[in-house]
Amino acid sequence: MAKPPRTGRVNAWFLARLPRQDTQLLTQRNVFILPSRAGLALAATLLVLLVASINFELNLGYLLTFLLAGAALVGMHLGHGTLRGLTLHLVPPEPAFAGSAATLEVQLASERATPRHAVSLAVQGSDARAWTDVPAGGQATVRIAFEAPSRGIHPVPPVTAETRFPIGSFRVWALWRPAAEVLVYPAPELPPPPLPTGEPRAGTAALQVHAHGPGEIDGVRAYQRGDPVRLVVWKKAARAIAAGTDDLVSRDTHQSQQQDLWLDHAQAGTTDMEARLSRLCSWVQQAERLGVPYGLRLPGLQIAPAQGAAHQRHCLEALARC
Repeated sequence: MAKPPRTGRVNAWFLARLPRQDTQLLTQRNVFILPSRAGLALAATLLVLLVASINFELNLGYLLTFLLAGAALVGMHLGHGTLRGLTLHLVPPEPAFAGSAATLEVQLASERATPRHAVSLAVQGSDARAWTDVPAGGQATVRIAFEAPSRGIHPVPPVTAETRFPIGSFRVWALWRPAAEVLVYPAPELPPPPLPTGEPRAGTAALQVHAHGPGEIDGVRAYQRGDPVRLVVWKKAARAIAAGTDDLVSRDTHQSQQQDLWLDHAQAGTTDMEARLSRLCSWVQQAERLGVPYGLRLPGLQIAPAQGAAHQRHCLEALARC
């Protein structure tokens, strides 16, 4: 088995020593500073100026050299002070779908009497950074994104806070390990397959009500004043308008109330576990969008038919944890 790179082992050792916490106060113990590429170039230039001033006995050369060196040292102090004393707080992250961007919202709070300029945050290893200024004695909010990993519950990746204020000669940074976790739903199947046939309730006759595609269901009636907007079959309404009529139709709720739509793991039509969960995720979104009450059956779990944002989130969480 190949050994991990030395830098990878050092990074893993360093991260393991950092405590996991959703609120991090940056102090001189956890803020680090090194010259940037611009700072190394400035140091080389100052060395050349110093050698030339010594060789040619240039008093103005000494003045320029030490003036620039002093400005760089003052910049190092200001840059370190920009992060020192800053408090980072992670807002509990919202769930995301696998393969999409998960967003982290971080609040930066400062009790200093002067503003902090050019503070950036990024997920460790990412080149995409979000920049902000923190007002004196105030707060600022930064949102950073990273690609959500596979379905399940995952720890929030380490976050890097950085600044190169004021002249960019030094890179000042701190590494933070949040304790929060992000819930990742399965990636919904695209294009969404038709919904399965509803199952008749006990004591009712079987009704052949099918879903042919997104936004199209059998069992409709003429639109009546007062019908909820979510019951209007907009796809058929668009066809009617295109044909020059204004006939609207609504779903027949009386008919639909005699059956239950069950999204069953065993009837997802594929043998691959992740593909089944992806299809069930697509069905949950489609049924919620159509306003059709639906239930979910998973191995060892059954969620009764309902609808609404809370029910949808409950079902998606069950799919993520399956």
